[in-house]
Amino acid sequence: MSQLVKTRLVNEPFSDPGLFIDFRFGRRAMLFDMGDLGPLSVRELLRITDVFVSHRHIDHFSGFDRLLRHRLHRAGTLRMVGPAGFIGGVAAKLRAYTWNLLDETSADFAIEAAEFVDGSMGPWTTFRARDAFRASACSDPPPTQQWPQGVVLMNDNLRVEATILDHATPSLGFALQENMRVNVWSEGLNALGLQAGLWLNQAKTAVRCGATDDLAVAVSGGESVPLGMLKQHALRVAKGQRIAYVVDVAFTPENIERIRAICADADHLYIEATFLEADAKEASARHHLTARHAGELARLSNVRRVTLLHHSPRYLDRPGALQDEAERAFNAPQPSPRRR
Repeated sequence: MSQLVKTRLVNEPFSDPGLFIDFRFGRRAMLFDMGDLGPLSVRELLRITDVFVSHRHIDHFSGFDRLLRHRLHRAGTLRMVGPAGFIGGVAAKLRAYTWNLLDETSADFAIEAAEFVDGSMGPWTTFRARDAFRASACSDPPPTQQWPQGVVLMNDNLRVEATILDHATPSLGFALQENMRVNVWSEGLNALGLQAGLWLNQAKTAVRCGATDDLAVAVSGGESVPLGMLKQHALRVAKGQRIAYVVDVAFTPENIERIRAICADADHLYIEATFLEADAKEASARHHLTARHAGELARLSNVRRVTLLHHSPRYLDRPGALQDEAERAFNAPQPSPRRR
């Protein structure tokens, strides 16, 4: 069963945090955070349509300039979401440059930015190249009023959820949830005497939307077949994957509960492991997780796979220590329930 997206860290774990999310079908990609984007090729940068920024510390936001540099003279829209104050940060970045050569003949490139505050999305602001990146209200904003609480992007294929965590400043944690995956089984299609075509996309959308089995699906040649027959013989259905991303958070009771909620049953969790447990006091003072914390949170959230990132450079001479500590915590046996 093929997955909609594939993911990888932008940098190695001792460098700036960032997750590159590439769509397997279609020229599209997303980013969770954008610190140093040097490892991404120009081709990959040009695929990016959405960026979700946890917070505006330099190692999470400095890649804005490189992304802007390569997108500037190509038409399209780049959507960005961050915590409170994010729109002002984007505006400040853009004001740092002189745009006197931009006018109505420039490429129709625009940045649309919004803030995730108090569990929901705020209004969208547009910065358009043809208007020298002056801020204006978005004329055609995404339908955020139709999205559930805690969602920062939603379409027919997936949704991106966010939660507000504490890093002595609001820091967003994210999770990408693919909708139900529906793949075509060619042998079954042939057995029904049907030819592949665009109609299959409509059938797959109907399955994802929960249509009833008696729905008539128009196929090639003007005929129609019940959706239930297609599901039985030609379509294979599976739960979509869930990818979670958590960085720059303190190990506090409130953060723990919010991390467990957004990471619950994730197929893959990307989580910071900045310090070893021996340096837990410094981790607490700097509002970061230790590797043990990362492993415990992964275990408590029942995730299937964990990738660590955002290591302190003090451990460059023993990088395996962080991984070992996290694995011990992740694989620790669950405590037995107490007898009454």
